[in-house]
This record gives sequence, C-alpha cells and structure tokens, in this order.
Amino acid sequence: MPITFATWNVNGIRARAEQFVAWVERDHPDVVCLQEIKASPDKIDETLCQLPGYWCYWHGAGGYSGVSLLFRRDSFPAEPRFHHPSFDHETRIVAADVALGSLNLTLASVYVPNGGKDFAAKMEFLAALERWAGELRAAGRGLLLGGDLNVTRTDQDVHPKERKKNAIGQLPEERERFAGLLRQNLVDVGRALDPDNAELFTWWAPWRSMRQRNIGWRIDYVLASADLAARASACRVLADVGTSDHAPVIATFEVGG
Repeated sequence: MPITFATWNVNGIRARAEQFVAWVERDHPDVVCLQEIKASPDKIDETLCQLPGYWCYWHGAGGYSGVSLLFRRDSFPAEPRFHHPSFDHETRIVAADVALGSLNLTLASVYVPNGGKDFAAKMEFLAALERWAGELRAAGRGLLLGGDLNVTRTDQDVHPKERKKNAIGQLPEERERFAGLLRQNLVDVGRALDPDNAELFTWWAPWRSMRQRNIGWRIDYVLASADLAARASACRVLADVGTSDHAPVIATFEVGG
C-alpha cells in the first residue's frame, strides 16, 4: 500500500489557500506537513481548518511561524493523536503517533528557526530536535519528519552561485547539527533516492527569476527512520506548485497492508 507524505513551507497559508487546495485536490497526499502558516487557527478559513477528507491540526499563533499536520481520512480512519514535544516554541513543531502497516511511527511537521536574528536559538532547537529523535529511537518508535530545516546538508545542496562560507544555513556547525540528527537512525529520503543530482533545490530567493533559473538551496526535507526509508520509492520536488519561495516535497513509501 503506497503512502504519500508531503511537506511545504507555504509562506503564509492565507495568501496560498487556493493554491494549497488545488494542489491537495490534484495529488491527494496522505499526509501533509505545512510550515510558516503565519496564522492562528481562528484566522484560517473554515474550508482549510476542516479540509474535506482530512484530519487537520493547525498550530499557529500568527506572526511568521506556525505549522500544520493533516492526514487523509481514507488512509487514517482513526483521528491521530496530535501533540507537541517539550522544546516547541513559537509554534514550530507538531507531531502525531500512528501505525503504518507493521510500523509504529511518530510523524512530525517542523519549522526550524532561520537563525538570522537569534543563531543560538536555532542551534538549540536543532540540538533539541536531535535529542527528541534519539528518545523516540530508544523507545522503539520510528520517525517520519517533514519540514523546513533551514540548513543545507552540504555544498551540493546549494547552487554554486549561492555558496557563501559565512552564510547562515551553510555554516559547518549547522551542518554538524543536521548530521547529528541523521545519526539518530534517520535517512534524508530525497538525497538517498537522488544522490548525484546537483540541481535538487527546494527554496529560491524571490528575485531575479531565481526559481525559473533553478538557482536555489535545498532546505526542505523528508527524513525517515531507516526501516521506513528503505521502503521509499520516490521523493519529488514539486517546483510547479504555488507561489511560495519554497516548493512542496512529496515522498512515496510502500508500507504494506
């Protein structure tokens, strides 16, 4: 049984509402992680808050942050139990515990701080995310995480014209934190399935036709526990969807009956 798991930094759900609904109607993802929704639940249109056919959880306090997690009811007949890790702040992470086939998993939508205003807070969030992933691993739970992690794993994940050794998002200490997260038995699904693609980007600066020229960064990821990642059959960047400065990423897993 294939399950599709998607993540998208919408950069404001109210500005992208029609695009979001059109994309969901087109691709019918089983799980949707959204970041930077920039709206509290009471400010989100009812057609989104109760998106037909989905269990929906909106975790936003307005401002520039906020995340959401949606499950297609056909694939998840019982409403998932939504929760927040203790390190959540600025409405940056929401999780849910589910069973997929024989796998007991925690699924999460994550929006890591950019770090431009408070780099220390970004590093602490990444460290806390790593500890949490380690706790789940120790408890025998798998993890499937989607989100804007605001870190490029390597120089391969940055267009040559955008590589800057002192740029936040490309710093060695950030990449080491990312590596520490992956050491918690997690796999970067997009890169695992497309290891040599030097043009695999998910974010483009919104000027000088950067998206059209594909001069970007890869900072949006699907990370999966190794046993689940081994069942991944695809992980695509949907550069044709929406007007956010980020594109959705959607992965397909074969999880059995």
